[in-house]
Formats: sequence, C-alpha cells, structure tokens
Amino acid sequence: MKTLLLSLVMLSFSAVATEKSQPLNVKLIADNVYQHISYQYISPWGLVAASGLVVVEDNQAYVIDTPWTQADSKQLIAWIEAQGFQIKAVVATHFHEDASGGLAVFNQLDIATYASVATNQLLSDKKRTTASEVITQQPFALTENSIEIFYPGAGHSNDNVVVWLAQQKLLFAGCFAKSLGSKSLGNLADASVADWPQSIDKVLTQYPSIQTVVPGHGKIGTVDILHHTKRLAQQKLAADNAGE
Repeated sequence: MKTLLLSLVMLSFSAVATEKSQPLNVKLIADNVYQHISYQYISPWGLVAASGLVVVEDNQAYVIDTPWTQADSKQLIAWIEAQGFQIKAVVATHFHEDASGGLAVFNQLDIATYASVATNQLLSDKKRTTASEVITQQPFALTENSIEIFYPGAGHSNDNVVVWLAQQKLLFAGCFAKSLGSKSLGNLADASVADWPQSIDKVLTQYPSIQTVVPGHGKIGTVDILHHTKRLAQQKLAADNAGE
C-alpha cells in the first residue's frame, strides 16, 4: 500500500511539473528561418508558449527575441552552435520577459544585443538587464537588405517593434500581433489599445508585401493576423466606450 501511495504521489508531482514546464523547441519555418518556442508558467493563464526567431545568413545567426528564461537561452545558444552557426546579434522587440528574459546570457558572451531606446529605458526602470546596443534609426537595418527593425507606434506595449525579413516576406510581429485563434488582446497591463489600430496600419503601409506573420504567441499565419489584431483592438475600444 505504501508503495502504491508513493507511486501516486510521484505521478502527481510529475503531472504538475509537466503542466508548469516544457522544453525549448526549435523548428524550420522558412528558408534560413527557424522558430524557437519557449514556455513559462504564468498565473492565471498557465503554461504560456512564446515564439522568437533564429535567422541565418552565411552561417551567422540573428536571434529575434530571447526565450523566456536564461536557462532556455543557454539551450538555444547550444542548439545554434550545434548547427555550426555563429551568433552575430540578438534583438529584443519589447521589454517583457518573453522577448528579453535571456539578454544577460548573450551579453555575458559578448554577443551584440539590440533594443530600442524605449525598451532599454523600461528594462532599466525594472532593474533588469538592458541590451548592449541601442537602436536609434527608424527603420533600422540589422543586416543589409534583409533584416529590418521598425517601430510602428504603441500597441501591446509602448516600445514594441516588429522585424521584417525581406527575402522571405516574413514579418515577426511578436506580441504586437495576436494569432487568429486569439479571442482577445490578452495582457493589456502595458498596452495602448487606442493607438494599436493606427500602429497596425503603419506596418501594413511600410510592408505591403507581407506573406507570413509570426505572432509572439500562437500559430503562424498570413497578413490576416494583423487585420485580426486590428479588429480585436477596435472591438475592445468600442466595448470600453460603451461601458463609460
């Protein structure tokens, strides 16, 4: 009986661990573009998956958003090096941990990390690790004619930027965009819902040839993701106005 009870307890602990953790996942999603997915338990939402990219040019890797944690960032570095790639730079698209949680790991390895002035200021205000390089140009070319960083205006946060991959016609929108499966805008603690629709319009104007959009959470899709996010913001604004 004691053995049975111990087994049940161990199974219970195992189930909790599975619900609150999951290993880093990396998969190819386009020519020379990999999606990295890391997980963090966030109450009350549970286990939350967050996406970033690894973009490869001439065996040099550019990481767009770090994994949630330093531990997962170390795993991502190990994976990149195992492929024979050299990490050239890292970009944090906003100050939340699902985009910047691993900056310290890359900084310790003297890998150039990039963030906007606003993002670095917010990280500093939160007493968190800042990027080593500050983006001051708009838009900013991380690599010539292929990886471009653009600030469209406030949305999910006041500092959110998007990353355009010209060769793949792929937009990494991060948390600025909501997947088609999202029924709401999610975490609005630092959002500017009033500015969000106009900011999306700026992205659509800046990059009229978008074919693929990678949101920060949820499934990859087409430019419809941006239109969907705009509708969600407009619906939220209408609901808020109706409740006044």
